[in-house]
Amino acid sequence: MHAHVLPPHLTPDMRRYAALDQRLLAAVRAIRILPTVSWPASVEERLIAEFGAGRLSLPDIRYRPPDLGGTRAELEAIEREVCEDHPIAEYLRRTAESWRVATEMLDAAGTDGVTTASVALYGKPGDAIPGSNRSNLDAARYFVDLADELGADLETEDATGTIPAEELRRDMTEMLDAFFSPGIISVEVDPELTAKAAAGATRIRLRGGIHFTEYDRHQLLAHEAFVHSLTALNGREQPVLASLARTSPRVTATQEGLAVFAELMSGAIDISRLKRISLRILAIDMALNGADFVEVFRYFRECGQNVADSFHSAQRVFRGVPLTGGSAFAKDNVYLSGLLAVHTFFRWALRQRRLDLLRNLFAGKLALHDVMSLEAHFTSGDIVAPRYLPPWMQHVHGLAGKLAFSLFVNHIHMAGVEAEEISLGL
Repeated sequence: MHAHVLPPHLTPDMRRYAALDQRLLAAVRAIRILPTVSWPASVEERLIAEFGAGRLSLPDIRYRPPDLGGTRAELEAIEREVCEDHPIAEYLRRTAESWRVATEMLDAAGTDGVTTASVALYGKPGDAIPGSNRSNLDAARYFVDLADELGADLETEDATGTIPAEELRRDMTEMLDAFFSPGIISVEVDPELTAKAAAGATRIRLRGGIHFTEYDRHQLLAHEAFVHSLTALNGREQPVLASLARTSPRVTATQEGLAVFAELMSGAIDISRLKRISLRILAIDMALNGADFVEVFRYFRECGQNVADSFHSAQRVFRGVPLTGGSAFAKDNVYLSGLLAVHTFFRWALRQRRLDLLRNLFAGKLALHDVMSLEAHFTSGDIVAPRYLPPWMQHVHGLAGKLAFSLFVNHIHMAGVEAEEISLGL
């Protein structure tokens, strides 16, 4: 990692920003959002057994909020020091602010304060989709209804995994060694992990004790490896902004949106996955409107998820917040809102013939806004172009073909189309 070795040509301003960026990175090292609000896997296993036996009650979950007072003071100091009107100052200010809100959220672990802060960071289901008069909630309902029409049976599909975690680990290791070069990213099986997978720059963890499906295999490569790990590795190459290797709360929506978009572009997403993502958004909305943990668990069961998955899904909605209703952890809101924003951005950039902006999105952990505002610094070399691009981004013509088609087809208003007209035209 060569973030500390500054290129000799940097201006005094850039050197100052690089130093502030290093301070920012040092300050946020103590902030661990998901580990602070997640439930221990051992507690989950016991509760899943109880829920499976029909004993449904509100779990008693205790949190230990870390002491982040010193971290917050440092972030406030950095915000004050980058008050000038400059794209990199603005990047540092916005990033420090989002981490500061995260410290306030973690201080509030176990209370409704987490709801307010998480909505500030991740948005809420009723928010409007950019360029549309529809909301995230409308999109979620649409995908759930479509999945139901197509007969997506989540419970049956959950049971069809045939690939043991260890076998998937070997497969992924082989593919990643071939793509990045041997040993750059290690793949491990972690029995304590509650999510199916988690990715850092040099390590991807898979949940132990479960079987994965073929869709999981493709999806984890497209989502975890070729977006989350890839952008972290590219971020480590940055000469000035070393923080581009770390996902700050303000870039979560773009990162997750880009990762789900990658699934879409590489044919690794199925309608059941879209249904799951959408159900979580509907569940956040239910919880915000007063549903408690047991009601949200029952909702996932009614929608076709098995007991363990329904419990995991409800747990995601109630991380860090009271379980009695009216509170929610809003992070899962970003998967769909981020996907829709990224999809719109890709189509816009294609129409403007600005594929350079799309490539720059992979140079580190950037928000869509950053790609635009920092454009001059990509040109000057203060921010370097991405070393790695996902396989689907390397074939620009294929990507352009998919997007150009959707761009045109969107102008056909389905409401006015009758089946007879389509069949007569053939």
